[in-house]
Amino acid sequence: MKIQFIDRKTGETHTETPPGEGFLKLLYNNPFGKIALLPLAKRKFLSSWYGKLMSKPNSINKIKGFVKELNINMDEAEKSIEDYTSFNDFFYRKLKKSARPIESDFISPGDGKMLAFENISDVHNFFIKGRKFTLEEFLGDKTLAKEYKNSSLIILRLAPNDYHRYHFPYEGTPSKMTKIKGDYFSVSPYALASNFTKVFCENKREYCILKTKEKGNIVVAPVGATMVGSIIDTYKPNTQIQKGEEMGYFAFGGSTIVLLVDKNKLKIDNDIINNTKNHIETFVKMGEKIGK
Repeated sequence: MKIQFIDRKTGETHTETPPGEGFLKLLYNNPFGKIALLPLAKRKFLSSWYGKLMSKPNSINKIKGFVKELNINMDEAEKSIEDYTSFNDFFYRKLKKSARPIESDFISPGDGKMLAFENISDVHNFFIKGRKFTLEEFLGDKTLAKEYKNSSLIILRLAPNDYHRYHFPYEGTPSKMTKIKGDYFSVSPYALASNFTKVFCENKREYCILKTKEKGNIVVAPVGATMVGSIIDTYKPNTQIQKGEEMGYFAFGGSTIVLLVDKNKLKIDNDIINNTKNHIETFVKMGEKIGK
């Protein structure tokens, strides 16, 4: 299995090699890994333990090698490598405002690889293995699930080398977060291919409802994953926010943002939809227009 994505700016197809790729294959593609190792890897204690290690002062020794190996552009960051106090401090680094211009219409909430489905029902045709994905399981709320049953679904997957702060995709008023406890399965395509529903309906996650004038009510849901020590919210609920304002950040690890939007009020850009239909992700950056 190759993890491929299209760089939207260049149109080029790239192959992603995630850190720990061999271990991910063992966990999700190998029968022994699934039975003996996955039950431990998905547990909170392991991710919390590793997250604490990445917050210790001596973890700064990992930064330079990580930047070099994954070719991270530090010119975009507010601080230089020498100014970070831990690996996590670097991992959820802030960027210069000029690094992520806020474009028109509906924008991506973060950097990462995106899949988009005009209809939620299309998800099961894409991830055909495992049990069927349902909003009731994902949201943990039967009434809310009915309200969004005909929505469009957008999934933004953040790899470890991506910018790990996330922002509001549209202006409006956000509710407080509803938090759902869960496990810490990887959000790597290796894990999603084997059981999409297990990852999104059993992982730790939270969501807020962003009330907007033009787009209706939008669900914005950060989802944790293996080695994500925490999801930190930085916004103030029930106050007016502007598009592109920071919403929160993830500590070390891969993670995901899920959006549910009224399909009658948002037309997702054709290239993202078409790439998804061709079973390939689209790399986008925070602030980049993804629909209108």
